[in-house]
Amino acid sequence: MNWIQLLSSQRLGLETEQQHRDDRTEFQRDYDRLIFSAPFRRLQNKTQVFPLPGSIFVHNRLTHSLEVSSVGRSLGNDSARLLLERHPELRDTHLNEMGSIVSAACLAHDLGNPPFGHSGERAIATYFSEGDGRWLQTYCDPETGDRLTPTQWNDIIHFDGNANTFRLLTHHFEGRRPGGFVMTYSTLASIVKYPFCSDLAGDHQKFGFFDAEREDYLRIADELGVFRLPSPPGTLRYVRFPLTYLVEAADDICYEIMDIEDAHKLKILTTADTRELLMAYFTPERRDEIHRNLSRLDVYDVNEQIVYLRSCVINALEGECVRAFVAAEQEILEGRFQGSLIQHISDIPRRAYEQCVNVSYRHIYHSKDVVDVELAGFRVMTSLVHQMVEAAMNPDRAYSQLLLNRVSRQYQIRAPRLYDRLMAVLDYITGMTDVYALDLYRKLNGMSFPII
Repeated sequence: MNWIQLLSSQRLGLETEQQHRDDRTEFQRDYDRLIFSAPFRRLQNKTQVFPLPGSIFVHNRLTHSLEVSSVGRSLGNDSARLLLERHPELRDTHLNEMGSIVSAACLAHDLGNPPFGHSGERAIATYFSEGDGRWLQTYCDPETGDRLTPTQWNDIIHFDGNANTFRLLTHHFEGRRPGGFVMTYSTLASIVKYPFCSDLAGDHQKFGFFDAEREDYLRIADELGVFRLPSPPGTLRYVRFPLTYLVEAADDICYEIMDIEDAHKLKILTTADTRELLMAYFTPERRDEIHRNLSRLDVYDVNEQIVYLRSCVINALEGECVRAFVAAEQEILEGRFQGSLIQHISDIPRRAYEQCVNVSYRHIYHSKDVVDVELAGFRVMTSLVHQMVEAAMNPDRAYSQLLLNRVSRQYQIRAPRLYDRLMAVLDYITGMTDVYALDLYRKLNGMSFPII
């Protein structure tokens, strides 16, 4: 792969149109288009890890995405600066705009996540794989003979927010122009963390695009010169688009370090434990320097001390990931690089990061408040999926008609093909905020009534 072909400002759905002429680059336009979009605004009411809302501010999907985008911009800009020192002949190419591409992709990376985060993903997948939706695997329309293909069945039993993000940005929803958000090829490719179809998802449930968007990804990857890997007949697998590593690194840095800070605010972690976790990223000399800075800055507030330590850690990890990315440039361009950038940083910060992961798994992600939200979210999502699927499959019933009349026309929930109807149900439900999903669940189950 080569940088000139990889970094393209061509837009999906506008391949034959001329580009805009103003002071913004095409990649800055991607960023602006995303930040003013309705799906991005809805992230403010979607769970990141801890319950929403609360008296103590913790991160939601919106604040998380903004922070990831900020770190991603630094990763892209710093990587581009070092790469241009190595390749001065690329100075007049889009390599200069790597920071803008990564920043836009980071801003969008969670747009496809359903309400209640990973609990919502699991609820959707298991409704079809082990719940009341299992019958759809073998269902055949008696009039048309229409049925789900194995790939389409894998799409829904492995439902994944990553693939749903690509769909949200590219799908031609009713009333939307072809190409969806009409993003640049390079921004879209940077979002696809797992560049293969659902048939290859395996036990980890992760994949990059649904069968409905297969041709879109194929077009983008081939145009950018992304290498295709050998895979079983009928399946699709590519190497990662290089900038995906930077998007992943920004996400890894932010969710792990910010979850530690949130856990401290909520008193899940003590101040002493939090300090120890964050100080472990540094050499003894750097720790002494940090202590001197805290004394010099006269920082007595405990939360402000943690904020300062957190900022030092993020800065250190950003620099480490840039160095890892630039050092592995050739491997990445040849499609040989394995693992994430975090796995290739220096020993001291890598071990500290692994310790944070272990602590988060034991004390944060399995804490009572987090598990309670997951349990409730699982029940809410399973109920909504079940009722909407039943309505989509039996549209002539009186109750079904009432339900379907709630659905915006942009979702093709009355499509003739079974797969399209099921995907439209998931489009509708995954676009909800946590609060909206909970409110609809209560209404449909007779727990609350509208004021008449």
